[in-house]
Amino acid sequence: MSKYLDPKADLTFKKVFGEHSNLVLSLLNALLPLPEGMEIKNVEYLSPENIPENPGKKYSIVDVYCTDNYGRHFIVEMQSYWNTEFFSRTLFNATSMYAKQLEKGKSFGELKDVYALSFVNDIKAFPEYGNEYIQEYYLTNKQHTADKRTDLSMVFIILPNYTPQNRAEKKMHDLWLKFLTEIDENTTDAAPELLENKETSEALELLRRSAFTPGELLTYNQYWLDISTEKSAMERERRVGREEGRIEGREEGRIEGEKIGIEKGEKIGIEKGIFLRNKQIAVEMKKQGTSLDMISIVLQLTKDEVAKLLKE
Repeated sequence: MSKYLDPKADLTFKKVFGEHSNLVLSLLNALLPLPEGMEIKNVEYLSPENIPENPGKKYSIVDVYCTDNYGRHFIVEMQSYWNTEFFSRTLFNATSMYAKQLEKGKSFGELKDVYALSFVNDIKAFPEYGNEYIQEYYLTNKQHTADKRTDLSMVFIILPNYTPQNRAEKKMHDLWLKFLTEIDENTTDAAPELLENKETSEALELLRRSAFTPGELLTYNQYWLDISTEKSAMERERRVGREEGRIEGREEGRIEGEKIGIEKGEKIGIEKGIFLRNKQIAVEMKKQGTSLDMISIVLQLTKDEVAKLLKE
């Protein structure tokens, strides 16, 4: 029997980071590009009624909402597969949280920054950026890109793209990503650096299979089954879409070919008709004793072209 559960499941991720404020505080400080001197000192979880309504909740429920000592708001979630709607949904959640701060009678100057930290456990995320593991989005002045506003920030971390590192200047950054990418049900012995660190060691203890009830384990297994089912359905849709695209492409190609053929035929027909008309006129004018120069002027052709008409 496995020693640990995978932290990327909905149940386990929420247990580690949604119930232990010291751990989510460490995670946020390590992975978010916070302004210098503005590190998070403490966090407070927000109650469910503060979470904005989101119509697209299937397997995409936000895992953690919290605020810190500066009043900033943080949204943390784990996404087990990527789809084209995920970016828009993350933006929706972040902007909803930003707008929800403005209670009646308050000024816009009282609005606090909102950060959305999203972990994506799918290599298909952001394919246009290759194997980069982190993508950050801010409000930026197009003409003066150094003018970066943090009123609304979104950070996406593509876990399959992360390569384990040991950087002294980013120690906790690398430790938390090692924790999220290396620990799963096949882990018998966690990396020594994870066991030696206070925060990641505590997180590992929370992931021990023995810490979960039979009911929780059932929920955990059902989560992965649902994810597999959803991924399979999405793959089927992609295959069907590709096949329909090929069929449609072939049909469009046939229609386009016929169109080109008709156009080419029409062009040849027109050219042939002009040739026959000019030939007839040239022959009649020649019979009447008209000079080659005059026929050339009438038909707007060179004398060589007229001679060719009379010869054929």
